[in-house]
Amino acid sequence: MELRSFMPIDSSLVGLAGKSVWKTWSSKDALLYALGVGAGQADPLDELEFTTENSDGIAQKVLPTFANVAFSTAGDGPSLPDDVDYSKLLHASQSFSLTGPLPTDGRVETATKITGVYDKGSGALLTMETVARDSVGQLVGTIESASFFRGYGGFGGERGPSTSWELPGYKPDHVVTYTTRPDQALLYRLSGDRNPLHSDPTFSARGGFSTPILHGMCTYGYVGRALLHAVADSDPTRFTAMSGRFTKPLLPGQTITTSIWVDGTGVRFRTVDDIGDVVIDHGTATIR
Repeated sequence: MELRSFMPIDSSLVGLAGKSVWKTWSSKDALLYALGVGAGQADPLDELEFTTENSDGIAQKVLPTFANVAFSTAGDGPSLPDDVDYSKLLHASQSFSLTGPLPTDGRVETATKITGVYDKGSGALLTMETVARDSVGQLVGTIESASFFRGYGGFGGERGPSTSWELPGYKPDHVVTYTTRPDQALLYRLSGDRNPLHSDPTFSARGGFSTPILHGMCTYGYVGRALLHAVADSDPTRFTAMSGRFTKPLLPGQTITTSIWVDGTGVRFRTVDDIGDVVIDHGTATIR
């Protein structure tokens, strides 16, 4: 058996895989997720294709960012060493890609593996990939995430690839502003992420927050809606991929503004909060 290094997180974890599991979702799950990321919030009669299943002449559709929930293998992914302190964990980035629009009721087989562990000095950056396939083995989509573990750097590993993303030097093609609800985190958590950091003030205080913060993936879903409506004509069949880096947590009730630059099928975006601080950076999306 290969001996592990003394560090609980280092490059020896690369390739570690979780078990393959079947994930199912229903029309109700897709509807609840849409409400959790603000669909219909400003106008209940808007976005009915995402918030209802029985409106006259309107077929239900699924928000593309729901893939991050539908394919999630939380609890079934690769197991990290027992001595890892998860209070040091920060969600660093998230991306997904789809081969086609998600059905309102679906079933996929998912498998997750660790694809990289990078030494950032002050911490370790761990990347994972989840692949989802249908019942005949056809690719449905993938999700990729990066987690930063504070204090776990210095193991002598590679720093990881650098980014080529640049903020465009011209006026954005679209600017979309949404205001989250004060109870947004309580609604979003019903889609599966029950981390008390987003609901329990005692727990969030231990993490250094004066009040529970909004899920980063909830903010991500709001931004996905902005991209869908502004660039893809609200058509999920045209929205095939999205990625972004989390740079600052948002509080429920805050307003977010997404600036969007379009270059053919490629899209870049940046999202700021109501005081102008960046909350999602290095944003990209692919729109057919």
